[in-house]
Amino acid sequence: MNHFIGVAGNIGVGKTTFTENIAQRLNLKSYFESVIDNPYLADFYGDMHRWSFHLQIYFLHHRFKTHSEMAGAKGGVVQDRTIYEDVEIFARNLYDMKMMTQRDWDNYRDLFSVMTAYLREPDLIIYLKASTDTLLSRIRGRDRDFERHIDPEYLHRLNISYDRWIESIIDIKNVMVIDTNQFNIFEDQDRLDQIEKSIVERLPVIT
Repeated sequence: MNHFIGVAGNIGVGKTTFTENIAQRLNLKSYFESVIDNPYLADFYGDMHRWSFHLQIYFLHHRFKTHSEMAGAKGGVVQDRTIYEDVEIFARNLYDMKMMTQRDWDNYRDLFSVMTAYLREPDLIIYLKASTDTLLSRIRGRDRDFERHIDPEYLHRLNISYDRWIESIIDIKNVMVIDTNQFNIFEDQDRLDQIEKSIVERLPVIT
């Protein structure tokens, strides 16, 4: 694996489309999170307290497996959602909301620490940012069954968690923040050209 780009962002922000576009432009292999085929997601949105730990373990397992595949890839890669968001955003938020017990949270964090000790960190994290209203509009537009009843307050809490996480790492990691509120990835090619140039400038030189 050469360059490794991680695309971070809340539910509905457009990570998958952005990942596909950047992968094509920079000739990178793209890797996506497991959503449609996730066996816990529908149950989770129906009963967060009951299924939170199961869902997060599934995502963690899938993300670690993806990292293993990326490590053996030839050339550069771009990943739709990083493994660090699993603990810093989603699992932590569920714990803070009392949707995950202390026992499960401790178990999850210990497992996360052991797993990530073996992983390479991204050369660049691209954070796609959008307001809660924008996210809700995009979620309604893609009309996935399991997202139809997503709680706006839950989405807002995730947004706050994302901003807090990015603020905590922006001075110590290579992070690019892109405000997507007025950004149509399907139409704004000039903006995509600018973003592509900025990404190339931020990536380390590989010798």
